[in-house]
Amino acid sequence: MAKDKLIGVDLGGTTIKFAILTDAGEIQQKWSIKTNIFDEGAHIVPDIIDSINHHLDLYQLDRERVIGIGMGTPGTVNRDKGTVTGAFNLNWKTEQNVKAEIEAGTGFSLTLDNDANSAALGEAWKGAGNNDDEVSFVTLGTGVGGGLVANGQLIHGTAGAGGEVGHMIVEPNGYLCTCGNYGCLEQYASATGVVHLAQDLAEEYVGSSKLKQLISDGDEVTSKIVFDLAKDGDFLANEVVDKVAYYLGYATATMSNILNPSAVVIGGGVAAAGEFLRARVEKSWQTFAFPTVRNSTRVKLAELGNDAGVIGAASLARA
Repeated sequence: MAKDKLIGVDLGGTTIKFAILTDAGEIQQKWSIKTNIFDEGAHIVPDIIDSINHHLDLYQLDRERVIGIGMGTPGTVNRDKGTVTGAFNLNWKTEQNVKAEIEAGTGFSLTLDNDANSAALGEAWKGAGNNDDEVSFVTLGTGVGGGLVANGQLIHGTAGAGGEVGHMIVEPNGYLCTCGNYGCLEQYASATGVVHLAQDLAEEYVGSSKLKQLISDGDEVTSKIVFDLAKDGDFLANEVVDKVAYYLGYATATMSNILNPSAVVIGGGVAAAGEFLRARVEKSWQTFAFPTVRNSTRVKLAELGNDAGVIGAASLARA
């Protein structure tokens, strides 16, 4: 019987997403379960094994047809050993032998990678990257992650830290980052970074602004509120968005000047601002991009939404 099915797993801090796909990357079934991080995350891997086995039975899928499982996970992945360390949002305090356990529990081979890298592969394969071999991806959420695809392969670097685009320095001696450095992109373009910028710019702003009023009154301000107010014409909110777009344009142009991808793809929750943000990022990007890059690379919005992770993870199993 031909092996023609892939299983993708996107492991997150609150939800584990699963999908069964054709070997061409079309999702046929998808489901999700809650991530149980209790008992130092001891239930996570057994839950993944049980869910895969249960759904293969449920869908009456012949196991002989499954090529393998690919999984994207938070933390630092040792791809050779199949282990994960530093996934603190999963409550994993020690190194986890994820590959060996899932392979033993399902009978399928498992290929692991970082969750942002998996999303990058998904967008490169079936999303905005149009299956091109040269695609750079940046995802804007509570943090800033990314993945760089060059010559059809993810760039991992010598210690697995290749593609950590959130830690490019965009403001020397700027905001302190959780990594210990100052001025990382993550501190300016993540959801929390947008709010931080808004608070700082509000202190200096003397005109009338709904955003300034919210901050002065101590009301909750989110990145979505900032973007919504900017779309409504709030001057201060637009100053904040312009600043965020400046940093993103600078960072993505730097990536583009090194790699010259066919596309720089922007995804994640903050990118839900859509064309309103993309157009401003591109304006800044145009300023910093090398002429040849400016004429050959495109700044695009991600297209797969929440499916990028499972699609990209599944693609890992094709290797």
